[in-house]
Amino acid sequence: MYLFIGSLVILILGYFIYGRIIEKLFVVDSNSTTPAYSQNDGVDYIPLPWWRVFLVQFLNIAGLGPIFGAVAGAMWGPVAFLWIALGCVFAGAVHDFFCGMLSLRNNGLSISEVIGKYLGLGMKQFMRVITVVLLIMVGVVFIMGPAKILAELTEGWGSMTMWVAVIFIYYLVATLLPIDKIIGKLYPVFGFVLLFMAVSILASMWYQGVRIPDWNVGLTNNFHNNPSGFPIFPMLFVTIACGAISGFHATQSPLMSRCLQNENQGRRVFYGAMIVEGIVALIWAAVSMSFFGGISELNEIMIANGNNAGFIVNEISVGLLGTFGSILAVLGVVAAPITSGDTAFRSARLIISDFMKMEQGAIKNRLIICLPLFAIAWVMTQIDFGIIWRYFAWLNQVVATVVLWGVSVYLVQQAKNFWITLIPAIFMSMVVFTYFLFAGEGLGWSYEWALGIGSVITLALTVYFAWYTVKLNRRRSGSFKAVTE
Repeated sequence: MYLFIGSLVILILGYFIYGRIIEKLFVVDSNSTTPAYSQNDGVDYIPLPWWRVFLVQFLNIAGLGPIFGAVAGAMWGPVAFLWIALGCVFAGAVHDFFCGMLSLRNNGLSISEVIGKYLGLGMKQFMRVITVVLLIMVGVVFIMGPAKILAELTEGWGSMTMWVAVIFIYYLVATLLPIDKIIGKLYPVFGFVLLFMAVSILASMWYQGVRIPDWNVGLTNNFHNNPSGFPIFPMLFVTIACGAISGFHATQSPLMSRCLQNENQGRRVFYGAMIVEGIVALIWAAVSMSFFGGISELNEIMIANGNNAGFIVNEISVGLLGTFGSILAVLGVVAAPITSGDTAFRSARLIISDFMKMEQGAIKNRLIICLPLFAIAWVMTQIDFGIIWRYFAWLNQVVATVVLWGVSVYLVQQAKNFWITLIPAIFMSMVVFTYFLFAGEGLGWSYEWALGIGSVITLALTVYFAWYTVKLNRRRSGSFKAVTE
């Protein structure tokens, strides 16, 4: 219990202390005109109240991520608490804040365009491709999960194919409509429900005296049922993404940067929403480790049910909250992913429209981009869900890593403290390279080789960054001498 409470305190203090440090580093300009006003097009650029933007941002970046990822991550044991708390405060929330604020400073541009400004044309093209691929994967993942659940609930009259088609139609409508119609009105409600669900679970745990594993069971021990195949590093850091740091968030924050009324709302919306998501992930990790009797029991149940986190969520919700919990569970595992899925397609539309320089005011232009996207997504629904999920998880962290390097270059160029993003960038580079070299869906090398080669590649990136920093500082020094002479 103490480790859980300590992690919760880190998240809360992180918002008020570290979040304010990040805000001061960025230097917010409360008098500047935001894109919501300067670019107002009545479709994507529309000023909305900050609390509404916050709830939409929270729902967009959350979906099933902080629930399913935390449930799966709990299989490793209490070390998951530390990753959620420290990863969220020092990496994820920082990542989301800069994604949103740099987009806001660049007229609401998509993250691929923003990062390309600092990492060059080649990386801009790379980011355009991988972010669109990632977003289509997110859309497909968040179609198949809810469709399967709805088909089971309506067995006898509602088939899987029917529900996939229904969700696709909804996605198309929500992606085309102005953001203040369905998303701006309905999503804050679902965002509140997702948060209320987590708080209700926590309150019920407290009331029923559910014992949460603490550091005395082995803080850094690997409790996973297959520890050699799933070492803590890097597997945990890819499994728990949305609750700690997620590249998907980099595609969502620019959506809300187009709706902020003032720059001083950025910390509340971008840093704050990530902290709240971390709290939700922390709660689900805690209840998953304790509800079934312990971490070993959680592993056994996950294996018996094909690592189906949805089963765990339903069992916990009904077990702790009864009929009310079953209703919340359906909302959580159906409505939340659907809402994240459609904003994924919306982000993909905007990324494509940004590099094509195609105005989105006319519905014809939106259809030109959306129809091919949905056609590709429909084809991908025929691929095994597990395969899509595994590649999505890795690609998600690749995007986050590239963004952290891009923000580090921005901070160097601005002569600001770049260590706040450089350290997370180095760490996440080690994660994604080692994972790709070691995991079965990657190259499948031995753990020792994967860790060694991953370290070498990460070191090379770090050395190159240091060379770039020295070169830029010398150029600045030379310019200063020329001016003074």
